[in-house]
Amino acid sequence: MNVKENAAIIEDSIERACSKVERNPDEVTTIAVTKYVSTERAKEAIEAGIVNLGENRKEGFLEKYSQIKDEAKWHFIGSLQSKKVKDVIGQIDVLHSLDRKSLAKEIDKRAETAVFCFVQVNISGEDSKHGLEAENVLPFIQMLEDYPKVRVIGLMTMAPHVEDEEKLRATFRQLRALRDKVRNENMAHAPCEYLSMGMSNDYTIAIEEGATHIRIGTSLVGNETYGGE
Repeated sequence: MNVKENAAIIEDSIERACSKVERNPDEVTTIAVTKYVSTERAKEAIEAGIVNLGENRKEGFLEKYSQIKDEAKWHFIGSLQSKKVKDVIGQIDVLHSLDRKSLAKEIDKRAETAVFCFVQVNISGEDSKHGLEAENVLPFIQMLEDYPKVRVIGLMTMAPHVEDEEKLRATFRQLRALRDKVRNENMAHAPCEYLSMGMSNDYTIAIEEGATHIRIGTSLVGNETYGGE
C-alpha cells in the first residue's frame, strides 16, 4: 500500500481508539517517522496530509530539510549530541529527546527563540533506552528555569517492545501520571501539556492512555532501509 492508504488506515485506528475513551481525534498529532525512507517517500506523507515529520539523525534530517523545508513541521526524535545542536536547532520545530543539562545549556546558547521540547523519560528502565529516570524528571524540569530558550511542552517515552498489553499500558500510565505531576507545578517555562508516546506497534494503546503525539514509521511510510540503516 502507498502512504495515502496507510494514512487512512491509521486515521481510522486513531478515531476508534479515541472513541473507546471518549477523546477527540483532533487531540492526537501523528508524526511520520521518516528515518528509514527517502525524501520522496517523506513528501508522499505530506501529500497524504501528514505534515509532521520526525527524524532521529542530524544527517538524515538535514538532507530532507534541504528539499522540503517549511512544507513540514519538523520533530527531532532521536538523542541529540550537544555538539550537533548548532546544526539543527534553527530548523526543527520540536525536540522530543531533552534528557540532560548539557543539552539544555547548548540549546539555550544556540537558539534565537524558545525551543519546544519534550523531556525524555526512561519509564521502563531499559539500559538500551535514553532518558531520565522518573524520580529525576521534576527536579530536572525545575532546573530548566535557568535556560529561558528551553520550553518544556511535555514528556516523551518509548515503551518496551513487548506483546504484553498490560506492560504497555503501565508504561503509558506512569508517563501520564508524571506529566500531570509536572503540569500541576504550574511552571511558566514548563506547561507540560503533552505526551509523546506510542509507535507503530502500540499507538492505539498509547492513545487510549492519553497520548497526544504518536510517532509512526513503518506502518505509515514503510522502511526502505534508506541511508544504510
